Amino acid sequence: MCYTQNRFKALLSACVLSLIATAGWSQSITWLGVLPDGVYSYAYAVSADGAVVVGWARNAAGQWRAFRWTASGGMQDLGTLGGSESVAYGVSADGAVVVGSAENAAGRGRAFRWTASGGMQDLGTLGGYRSAALDVSADGAVVVGVADNAAGRGRAFRWTASGGMQDLGTLGGRESEAWGVSADGAVVVGVADNAAGRGRAFRWTASGGMQDLGTLGGDESEAWGVSADGAVVVGYARNAAGQWRAFRWTAAGGMQDLGTLPGYDRSFALDVSADGVVVVGVADNAAGQRRAFRWTAAGGMEDLNTTYASLLTNGSVLIEARAISPDGRYIVGSGYNAATGRYEAFLLDTVPEPASLLALGAGLAGLVGLRRRKR
Repeated sequence: MCYTQNRFKALLSACVLSLIATAGWSQSITWLGVLPDGVYSYAYAVSADGAVVVGWARNAAGQWRAFRWTASGGMQDLGTLGGSESVAYGVSADGAVVVGSAENAAGRGRAFRWTASGGMQDLGTLGGYRSAALDVSADGAVVVGVADNAAGRGRAFRWTASGGMQDLGTLGGRESEAWGVSADGAVVVGVADNAAGRGRAFRWTASGGMQDLGTLGGDESEAWGVSADGAVVVGYARNAAGQWRAFRWTAAGGMQDLGTLPGYDRSFALDVSADGVVVVGVADNAAGQRRAFRWTAAGGMEDLNTTYASLLTNGSVLIEARAISPDGRYIVGSGYNAATGRYEAFLLDTVPEPASLLALGAGLAGLVGLRRRKR
């Protein structure tokens, strides 16, 4: 290759590196800290752009409080419904709507929907005393969770402002819980008792009702996350040996065992990207320690502590990956922050290579090849 062509390639490479640096693309872990004088925090959900994280943290009085975190505002205590404690479980795609459970003045946990303008709204129950909102649709309009009915049985619900709280039923047993909802609010997933009293993962739609997703050879399963279109469901199920294993379910392929980290036999899938391709959760490593994982069909189950070891050089540990942003870029959960000596919520920016850069790289390679052919 001639000198001028080498210089041309060097110049193009420098341009790409400059673009990356300018855009700020770099992998990072942000420890979200705690509430003032608190000792612990846990992240449970993240907005689509990674700018808003919600979960719960202990305050100075040792009470659990729902929080909403942003880089500019830090950790905001969302308060309660008149009681002393609250937790946040879900957030809308734009980060504006937060859902969870908060104690009322009577000390009963009640499902709430929070916005900056409206504060914390009590969503009621199904005739009983308690309820908890566990997830919310992308636009914040549909809320799902669990609520007591008049008989005191916990039942999966789907709530809208116009329709109120709808009991989704069970699989023949007494109780159920809804843990996830599709982006448009049409598909709900969770766990429900069957006639034998065993908890089984379910997928619910208005037209099809509650569908039992089966197990991995055992007798129990739970669904915790669902893709944007409702076609992919993740969770965990017992296998024939009675071990809990993370699964990924589709109508065509059924329930797929996602395996474990090397050396142990337990794993739990807790969330999935919008396209159903990337799964996150927690699994035991060879030493029996809980570790955050990410799974893909191409790469299998990887320990995030190994993949992002360069970000954890001070001895910090990612224990559980609880949620992932729709595009698969941001992962949140809980871990040990060695710098503070506390268990804290974390926000991991995995920074997948932008498609625009991939296209640019291919274009640059073509230009270099073109120049070679013209010479």
